Amino acid sequence: MADNLFRKRDPRFKDAERHKPTREDEPFAKPKRELKFQPKDFQLARDQSYAICPAGQRLYRNGRECHIGEFTAMKFRGTLSGCGACALRTQCLRHPERTKVRQVTFFRGRTPGKPEKYLAKMKRKIDSDLSRYEYSRRLGTIEPVFGATHSQAQPIHLARQA
Repeated sequence: MADNLFRKRDPRFKDAERHKPTREDEPFAKPKRELKFQPKDFQLARDQSYAICPAGQRLYRNGRECHIGEFTAMKFRGTLSGCGACALRTQCLRHPERTKVRQVTFFRGRTPGKPEKYLAKMKRKIDSDLSRYEYSRRLGTIEPVFGATHSQAQPIHLARQA
């Protein structure tokens, strides 16, 4: 199973960010995106009945708790009167022209009793020291077109019948 975030979790690559271009005029630099408000920018009330947005508006709980994948979460939703004429609307919503109110989700952790997903099992396994070593060797191995390594490849002999 492919793991595109393997290097981000690997401590050996923690300095990789310093090699990425920082200025827009450098080769291979990506244009900077306008950052929107994240759930960490919202303040959750002590009793978890509401949240406060960066503009100071209240977002109310949208149901009890929900299960998203294997995680338990709490959802909050703003009001039309609070979000409609907000000055920070463009920073808060991806599509302010068609989205009426802001919704935010706070994840509380894994849902108890749910089995671990295969991708999570693979990540746990591949993050061990032995597996990192094995995986790093695999990345350097060239695999033939048909998926057989040299030790597995069998020569094909075609004999012509007379």
